[in-house]
Amino acid sequence: MSKFDEQILVVNRDTLFDGEQNAFNGFISKDDNRYKEIVKSFGGFEVKRRGDMEEDPGYKQLISYCIITNGDETLVYKRLAGGGESRLHGLLSIGVGGHMNDVESEADINGKLRVNAARELEEEVGLTDDDVKNIEIHGLINDDDNEVGRVHIGLVLKIDVEKEKVINNEEDTIALEWVKNDILETMSPYESWSELIIRDAYGQ
Repeated sequence: MSKFDEQILVVNRDTLFDGEQNAFNGFISKDDNRYKEIVKSFGGFEVKRRGDMEEDPGYKQLISYCIITNGDETLVYKRLAGGGESRLHGLLSIGVGGHMNDVESEADINGKLRVNAARELEEEVGLTDDDVKNIEIHGLINDDDNEVGRVHIGLVLKIDVEKEKVINNEEDTIALEWVKNDILETMSPYESWSELIIRDAYGQ
């Protein structure tokens, strides 16, 4: 099956942002009132074909975006030319994640989000269910200033793991590196979501 035929979770933009009342650009933490209202709207998700959604800013595709840390270091990866999203090739990222699929065994949206995030972590960096039990919600990331960001919204998760647990399962598409948190902002070029999270969350 083509990636464009994948059935993914999306939310109507008007519903998501309550008619733009809760719209934001950048990272907001789970303590922000807008976060609570936006996540509530996730319950009104729809399942649609990915290829149709990539060109439709009337919907936001739900993305799990997990930051992996080890003490004062963060896992950074570079998207190589073998990866699926050509618009992101060559860029650095601190978020491991991907599109969400419906999980019929999970009744609520939070369960669906966690199952999807755990799957991505296992596929990309070899973390098992036991490794990701302490995964925490960190906030939301949104960037309407570029064509990729306009059709996606990220649920930012964070997990602290032992370094040896991380395995690069996709060496043809990503390169991994552990980086001290205080020098993250000196690296470039980042994809926009990572740049915004480093600016708004790591700077606090």
